[in-house]
Amino acid sequence: MSLKKVTSGYEVRFRVNGRGSREHKKVFPTKAECERFQRYTIAQFETQADVKPWLEKPKDMRPLSELVELWDDTHGHFLRDSKRRKSKLLMIADQLGDPAGSSLTQLEYTRWRTQRSKEGKSPKTLNNDLGYLSSMFNTLFKAKEIHYSNPLADIDNIRVPERELSYLTHDQITELLDETKRGDNKHVYLITKISLSTGARWGEAEGLTVQRVRNNQVSFTDTKSGKNRSVPITQELFDEIHEHAKLTRGNNIFTGSITSFRRALKRTTIELPKGQAAHVLRHTFASHFMMNGGNILTLQKVLGHSDIKMTMRYSHLSPDFLEEATRLNPLSACLEK
Repeated sequence: MSLKKVTSGYEVRFRVNGRGSREHKKVFPTKAECERFQRYTIAQFETQADVKPWLEKPKDMRPLSELVELWDDTHGHFLRDSKRRKSKLLMIADQLGDPAGSSLTQLEYTRWRTQRSKEGKSPKTLNNDLGYLSSMFNTLFKAKEIHYSNPLADIDNIRVPERELSYLTHDQITELLDETKRGDNKHVYLITKISLSTGARWGEAEGLTVQRVRNNQVSFTDTKSGKNRSVPITQELFDEIHEHAKLTRGNNIFTGSITSFRRALKRTTIELPKGQAAHVLRHTFASHFMMNGGNILTLQKVLGHSDIKMTMRYSHLSPDFLEEATRLNPLSACLEK
């Protein structure tokens, strides 16, 4: 180290690793500060010199359950379904035997998934399990909370057959409305009409407040896609909703009524595929919208689908599609000759 008196104090010069290494030069008011700066700089250099990047880091042996808690603290609690998602992840960790995340193998996971399938779990449920766990690993890796990539990244989802999308005919709609009107729950009839008129999910229609029914529109917030949307309704339905709101106390127009709807549906002659009940109202809106010549992009906005692929399930009901299918098939071409 060399010290030199200068106008503003003392100038210190030194190299931490001999000739050829970087020269440090700085001016301080006193000699003591020069010495402290030299000691600090040399200590920093020696600390860095102890780091050997060619040596692997100790293997991360934190169990899955600990990673779930870490994921929940840093990310999961911001999600809408945080409690359910965390509970699901802890269940997966427990059933897998709570291994270290870094030691979890694809074979270990797929064998567990096969066992779940034999127990009767649906492909959709199994795909959700894989999606939740993969998302946790990816999130922790991106946040540098773990230093290994998702061990399940190369596992494919199980192919899920496309579900039948049933919709109600005009006669069935009339039958259903008559039955909901006769029921003992005063809310079911109007919620059913709102769903059929707007394509809203049952929970969205059921959760309407007075403020969300304005200017001949109903606005749906806190939706499945996370995006708010507004759908126009007729003057008649608008008036009917506000008249009904006078019968209830508070801001909410309706109370929980899905059970009463299911009872009303059972009293009709309508038969639906397994797993479909109130959701058939949404399918009915979308199906009739397309059959009546509606635009697929408009339907996407009305339904609130974030992915057009979801909406395209209804495209085959378009009059243009049906006309081309009957006009351009090979049998029609043969019969014209």
